[in-house]
Amino acid sequence: MIVYGKQIVMYVAREYPNLCEEIYLSKEIEKSNFNLFKKLGKPILRLDNKKAQALCHGGNHQGYLAKIKPLLQTPFKDLKRANFLLVLSGVSDVGNIGSLFRSAYALGVEGIVICELKELKQEGIIRTSAGAMFGMPFCIVQNTLDVAHELKEAGFSLLGTSLEEKGGENNIGSKKALFLGSEDRGLSKKTLAKMDVCLNIPMKNGFNSLNVGVAGAILMDRIVNGSIR
Repeated sequence: MIVYGKQIVMYVAREYPNLCEEIYLSKEIEKSNFNLFKKLGKPILRLDNKKAQALCHGGNHQGYLAKIKPLLQTPFKDLKRANFLLVLSGVSDVGNIGSLFRSAYALGVEGIVICELKELKQEGIIRTSAGAMFGMPFCIVQNTLDVAHELKEAGFSLLGTSLEEKGGENNIGSKKALFLGSEDRGLSKKTLAKMDVCLNIPMKNGFNSLNVGVAGAILMDRIVNGSIR
């Protein structure tokens, strides 16, 4: 798959060189950056701008593109050893998923389970997560209820999101899983019924609309650094 943009390509070359297969350049770059690419021992190809634009579908490549290996999933059974997981149920927007990967990685979430999603567009999520997806263990499990059941069996407290709070914050254990629902519908009633606690975000000025990326970041911070322990 293709990733592009100076920041992302340099980040992969420095931190995850084993993922790189080819480097594509459409302009002259700093000598230090070129030397880093040479150390990878992978082909470095020159492209004209038309070809570069085609590879990144018109995105802003800044002269830097790379072909990398697809990211491998972490088995769900391994993620169940973590203490804090994020579960996305029906979240489909690449921008929101990338934002959640970025916030989760920054806040110390140990893994992300993605449910009810037909296709995971890794290239877009890598870009919108600013590269955080590279370092975040993740897996895809289609059925949210199966995930909830297995996490409950593994000793997780299940934290959901809804407009109405469901108490129980004082009984949250050391292993936590935060469930976030789709952009338009949130979590299903069946999923909410599985939750130990349902959280919401009080808002001011009569405004009650936050996208799932923003809401998820607020709740993750509350769990890690705030009042939800």
